[in-house]
Amino acid sequence: MPLFFRKRKPSEEARKRLEYQMCLAKEAGADDILDISKCELSEIPFGVFATCKVLQKKVLIVHTNHLTSLLPKSCSLLSLATIKVLDLHDNQLTALPDDIGQLTSLQVLNVERNQLTYLPRSIGNLTQLQTLNVKDNKLKELPDTLGELRSLRTLDISENEIQRLPQMLAHVRTLETLSLDASSMVYPPQEVCSAGTEAIQQFLCKESGLEYYPPSQYLLPVLEQDGAENSRDSPDGPTDRFSREEVEWQNRFSDYEKRKEQKMLEKLEFERRLELGQREHAQLLQQSSSQKDEILQTVKEEQSRLEQGLSERQRYLDAERQRLQEQLKQTEQNISNRIQKLLQENQRQKKSSEILKSLENERIRMEQLMSITQEETENLRRREIASAMQQMLTESCKNRLIQMAYESQRQSLVQQACSSMAEMDERFQQILSWQQMDQNKAISQILQESTMQKAAFEALQAKKDLMLQRIRSQEMISEQRWALSNLLQQLLKEKTQREEELREILMELEAKSETKQENYWLIQYQRLLNQKPLSLKLQEEGMERPLAALLVELSAEHYLPIFAHHRISLDMLGRMSPEDLAKVGVTEAGLQHEILRRVQELLDAARMQPELLKPPKAKVLEPLEPTAPEEFPEPVRPSAPPSELEVPTSECVVCLEREAQMIFLNCGHICCCQQCCQPLRTCPLCRQEIAQRLRIYHSS
Repeated sequence: MPLFFRKRKPSEEARKRLEYQMCLAKEAGADDILDISKCELSEIPFGVFATCKVLQKKVLIVHTNHLTSLLPKSCSLLSLATIKVLDLHDNQLTALPDDIGQLTSLQVLNVERNQLTYLPRSIGNLTQLQTLNVKDNKLKELPDTLGELRSLRTLDISENEIQRLPQMLAHVRTLETLSLDASSMVYPPQEVCSAGTEAIQQFLCKESGLEYYPPSQYLLPVLEQDGAENSRDSPDGPTDRFSREEVEWQNRFSDYEKRKEQKMLEKLEFERRLELGQREHAQLLQQSSSQKDEILQTVKEEQSRLEQGLSERQRYLDAERQRLQEQLKQTEQNISNRIQKLLQENQRQKKSSEILKSLENERIRMEQLMSITQEETENLRRREIASAMQQMLTESCKNRLIQMAYESQRQSLVQQACSSMAEMDERFQQILSWQQMDQNKAISQILQESTMQKAAFEALQAKKDLMLQRIRSQEMISEQRWALSNLLQQLLKEKTQREEELREILMELEAKSETKQENYWLIQYQRLLNQKPLSLKLQEEGMERPLAALLVELSAEHYLPIFAHHRISLDMLGRMSPEDLAKVGVTEAGLQHEILRRVQELLDAARMQPELLKPPKAKVLEPLEPTAPEEFPEPVRPSAPPSELEVPTSECVVCLEREAQMIFLNCGHICCCQQCCQPLRTCPLCRQEIAQRLRIYHSS
């Protein structure tokens, strides 16, 4: 029976993360980045391709998933035509699409830690690719088309099965960093590969009969530059500038998760407003197309373009305006020689169309610089649409007057112009009628306030100047960022040097304080022994001497307080098992069996000689000293340095009023009173975590 592999179902958390990232990418304030990493995806959803195509996304991050294929069914790579950064590391991809060369805008491709066995030949069509990372895959060879990557700066092919480099790689003159496993290379030889990227390129150029030039002599466009053409070679370029650019972009790409919010704040407000307008127009067009299918049959192409996005709708409107201008120009040419008034009207019409076009463009650009509310934005949009409608109505009225005055001479031309104007008028009225309930009232008000148009035009010009000033200020800010990044790198280097110096000083101090630390621990241990409570001493004094001697002989004198507290005698030990001793607190298994064995021997000997278990006469208040019978060897007792090294009683380092009464474990410092030690989590002297607190009681 054949086995079928089931697709791994994403967890609830991964599904919520995917929904959140998709909603975040479609919001008005979203940037050019679509991040669906760590969503446990087995294939890229269709909605991702549609979002990248409609919203013109530039960065697509899909790392740390379970992808086995980049392109699902019924999807095209042309939907990702605007993508510049594609991150697919930590997946299960076995191959890249054969038509990956269609991503002509791609500048960074990261497929690290996958299962790739080959690279498609169409990868040579990625002329703007600057970084290619295929580390930790199963590649055995590289295609010759890599030599066509004229903009490639960084290439990482390490941790693969590659033994030979293609000779065409010598044509990549911009290559600055090449990472590979030099020990497994056959061509070029290992000694050449170990010498670095420059040595490899010199070897390949020599084999190809080419002259080698360092990559610093070739200029490349910056990663974020929009609309950049293919890279052009330019000699005598500054080396430090390219090194700074590469380091900065690699750091930005690797640290993207940490600085996502900062990057979103740095995006221009113009892009946010533009995307908001795209979504609003798309919704309006979808609703109008469902209600007025029959009426707008003649404008299907324009309607489909409007549904795809604001950019296509803008091109359609420009085409319509150009066609209208051509018709008006023809009418002008036919009647310009006879009527001076018609020439003036046509010139005014040209100016009005240009004003409308500039007003539309400036309205979109200037909205990012004005902190206005949604209600003011709607009012401004209504005024702009009303002004456009006013222009259309005035043009239709002028055409009708021209038709009545010159009907006998230019009847056919006037009818054509009138019908086209009436069609355009009706089309705009039908599209915007449901959105503008008070359109007639706004038109009547705008007709009476013709002077306001001039003031609005002047205001837009002032806003345009302000926008240019903002752009210049942003350029100055970018230069300051370069300077700050250089300063930060210098500070980081100084920081590492200081850390190394501090480590050396700390090692010297630790070497000097080892002997003092050992003496201090012995002093603290002796102080704890001297401050043992009186009740515990009395209980130890009442223990049987053979039992106490037995514990001292077995080096288990630290269990004397436990045996005294539980009042354990030799007879009780004779009836106890190792499990009972473990419950009491004796955890060593070997010590448990040895105690029970020795106790059993003492009991057997006592049966033969009962006088061995008779308790000796002792004073009531005499402290118990661990002694042993004469037949046992001398027990080893803990020793401490002489009393001259004892640390005198210190005060609390927190309140500086009460005496230090608490000892901190595991460091062993006695530096706080009972009241001040409760909120502490680390020792005030050594800054180690406090595992346990012990109270010190002074015996009377």
